[in-house]
Amino acid sequence: MSAGPSGGRPFPSAATGFPSALRHPGVLAALASAALFGVATPLTKLLLDRGLSPYLLAGLLYTGSGAGLALVQVARRRPPPRPGRHDLPPLTAAIALGGVAAPILLLLGVSHLPAATASLLLNAEGALTAALAWAVFREHLDRRIAIGMAVIVAGATVLGHQGWTSTGSTWPALAVVGACACWALDNNLTRLVSTTDAVWLAALKGLVAGPVNLALAALVGSGRPAPVTIAVAAVIGLATNGVSLVLFITALRHLGTARTGAYFGLAPFLGALLALALGEPATWTLALAGALMAIGAWLHLSEDHRHTHHHESAAHAHPHAHDVHHGHSHDGATDGVHTHWHDHDLLDHSHAHYPDVHHRHDHR
Repeated sequence: MSAGPSGGRPFPSAATGFPSALRHPGVLAALASAALFGVATPLTKLLLDRGLSPYLLAGLLYTGSGAGLALVQVARRRPPPRPGRHDLPPLTAAIALGGVAAPILLLLGVSHLPAATASLLLNAEGALTAALAWAVFREHLDRRIAIGMAVIVAGATVLGHQGWTSTGSTWPALAVVGACACWALDNNLTRLVSTTDAVWLAALKGLVAGPVNLALAALVGSGRPAPVTIAVAAVIGLATNGVSLVLFITALRHLGTARTGAYFGLAPFLGALLALALGEPATWTLALAGALMAIGAWLHLSEDHRHTHHHESAAHAHPHAHDVHHGHSHDGATDGVHTHWHDHDLLDHSHAHYPDVHHRHDHR
């Protein structure tokens, strides 16, 4: 593959070790997504404590997300992409699992758990995402990532014990873990269509999942909240569900599913910190779980995966800039990140990398 045109800025696709990983666009997208999603649990806990049902709140969050992102798409003046037939099954399943089942399970659990506990239990999502990526979707998972995930699971187990002692029942914690399992499947299915426009994908999920959850709320007689409550829930949904999902899909494109889930594991730390700031008591159990999860996150951030690998010829469309993987020419001058259909030639080389859209190769 030839070198990119002059003036093209590199779009890195390599894991370069901690702290250089914090400059990678996929890592930054995953961390920003985690920051937005991390504050969702304590904020939605406040709304649940004011009497909103989990069904109604899930509907308001996703409707706000979908409507807000749809307006963004209109402002961008970009027509919606046309998914291929092979994209529709994973996209439909991802919306059903991640947009309908998961938020209801999460909010049912959050309504009976301390927000800090529920926030840290969400770390199970990353571990389940990685396990499915490796066992079912055949994504490469090396020893360092596996150990990091095991440490995170240990932290989640500690929190599960706290959830039982604080409520006298295991079902709220199991509901949150069930939501994590749905999102883990959603994450792996969404990765299959991650080259599609991220804003459009996130808007579609919100516009489908929101009304479905609102219909469920109407069926169970959830009542009608005040207009101010609707507006607050919609804004929270746009930020913590919508924008966070756009960034998450972007990270999937650059990092693969397991590693995106690993970085996203920082979200519960931020949620727990906000819950403590809002007045929930700190406990030794919370501190121990947080320490274990921090160790797991560090193991992921300090990864450096490199070996000689082979790129098959391929053709696809996604946002990119001209780098070693995108050396094609254009009729006119280009600079920075742009999107169009392009071809990849056969290529063999070695560099640090993640299992992004260009490095989903076999490691046997």
